[in-house]
Amino acid sequence: MASTIQVLPTEVVYLITAGEVIDCFASVVRELVENSLDAGATRVVVSLWPQQWRIRVADNGCGMNLDDLQQAATAHSTSKIRSSADLWKINSLGFRGEALHSLTTLADLEILSRPAGGNLGWRVNYGNSGEVVQVEVTAIAPGTVVTVSNLFGNCSSRRQGLPSAAQQMKAVQAAIQQIALCHPHITWQVWQNDRQWFTICPATTVGKLLPQILPTVRQGDLQEVKLEVPNPPNSELTCTDAVNRVCTQHSTLNLVVGLPDRCHRHRPDWVRVAINGRMVKSQELEQTILGAFHKTLPRDRYPICFLHLAISPDQINWNRNPAKTEIYLNELSYWQEQITQAINQALCISASNLKESVHTTRVSKLLKAAEAKGGYNFNSKNPNEDNKTPNSLKAVAQVSNTYIVAEHPAGLWLVEQHIAHERVLYEQLCDNWQLIPVEPAIILYQLSPAQVGQLQRIGLDIESFGEQLWAVRNLPAILQQREDCPQAILELSLGGDLQTAQVAVACRSAIRNGTPMNLQEMQTLLDNWQRTRNPRTCPHGRPIYLSLEESALARFFRRNWVIGKSHGI
Repeated sequence: MASTIQVLPTEVVYLITAGEVIDCFASVVRELVENSLDAGATRVVVSLWPQQWRIRVADNGCGMNLDDLQQAATAHSTSKIRSSADLWKINSLGFRGEALHSLTTLADLEILSRPAGGNLGWRVNYGNSGEVVQVEVTAIAPGTVVTVSNLFGNCSSRRQGLPSAAQQMKAVQAAIQQIALCHPHITWQVWQNDRQWFTICPATTVGKLLPQILPTVRQGDLQEVKLEVPNPPNSELTCTDAVNRVCTQHSTLNLVVGLPDRCHRHRPDWVRVAINGRMVKSQELEQTILGAFHKTLPRDRYPICFLHLAISPDQINWNRNPAKTEIYLNELSYWQEQITQAINQALCISASNLKESVHTTRVSKLLKAAEAKGGYNFNSKNPNEDNKTPNSLKAVAQVSNTYIVAEHPAGLWLVEQHIAHERVLYEQLCDNWQLIPVEPAIILYQLSPAQVGQLQRIGLDIESFGEQLWAVRNLPAILQQREDCPQAILELSLGGDLQTAQVAVACRSAIRNGTPMNLQEMQTLLDNWQRTRNPRTCPHGRPIYLSLEESALARFFRRNWVIGKSHGI
């Protein structure tokens, strides 16, 4: 019987491989742009002609000489790795050597390039399988221009199976935006059908770039934290600059979060993770981020968070997916712990993450000096008063027995007393959930089996005490002194997990709005609230405070007017 197993022809192997790497417009743009960034480009221009199935990417990177151009599109040719050992120390965005060769299999490929410092530029056209079919000298500035034409021209079924042109352009835009977030120092220009489509201007930080991509979010809605964290045990040096191979003993964690009292989303579509310059999908890290925001947002709302880790290459295995969007990450629990700590730091209220604009201008300093000499100065300090921390709040009044008016070095704050106390109590309950015996037992009436089961699940000792009567013999310590214990326990019986019960207990036990407070009571609450892990919102996601910055007050009262102008001169 003749054998039915045959070796596939080389051209078929190449076509299968190409289909794994290049599957749409966005994948072409991604691969070419990553090559530009690996070449050290600071400006990238992407031009698209979707109806003609043509793409061009131009950059101002280091360029290539003629020898490199003639090898660039051959199968598995790359300048980024040399041996199998290099696969475990990937410091570049591209390394497989598949993209350009795959493009020659699926499209017409032309590359113009001139190396930095070179006298000549070259134009090279490639045929199927990456062989050079035409070479000529051309005028070009240092850098590289790659043009892909007639994409999938030899695979008509592939074109028919792709989404519409509009959907593909949307995917291209998303891909460029994701890469821009990972490399905020790059200038991007994107053209469609010879018309400028959108641009992304460079920024010093990701937090300053993000509003260009999410226009509904203001920079003041974001908090950015950049930390150096020790490498995990047994890891090697971390290369934080893939182009220049700058390596350190520490990893870098860059985090941009939307403050939960100011912005959030209907879907978890803006929880993004990048590692070493590339956006990746990591369900474990994304769940860590969502967990860190738990009980800080309203129900069914999700955070805005961008996390970028620059870590030792030996901690990552990129050989999980041809598109390099999924990875294997070593020491996962270590990174999850570092991410949680960074998010907690970003959500805290401290001097490092508050705008101290009141101290930054000459006019403000003059006004402060003038106020210090005037009898009208409300903020004069008692010389015997202890020095306060830069972010301390000083209680000065209560409004409607509901809001605490507090002085802050950067202005004036209004703090809602009930939900601030609720946040304090909730975190105390989470850290020390304590059930204590109660005598005599609390008697409840007409509980359903589901209610009894719910109280048992959260640890309460409950037993039948007669027909339709139930005796509860322990309860959360914080409820012991309250007269409304039976009502509170009934609330806990209505469902939810332990955290839901803790929220309910905190809400029931917090200071009620309408309760008068003296200055010492208000100050104690403010001090306890500032020390919480998530002071911006209550466990239900409601904002706790309203800040009125001194600079805004000065503008409203026109304190920046000069003397002559204010007198009509």
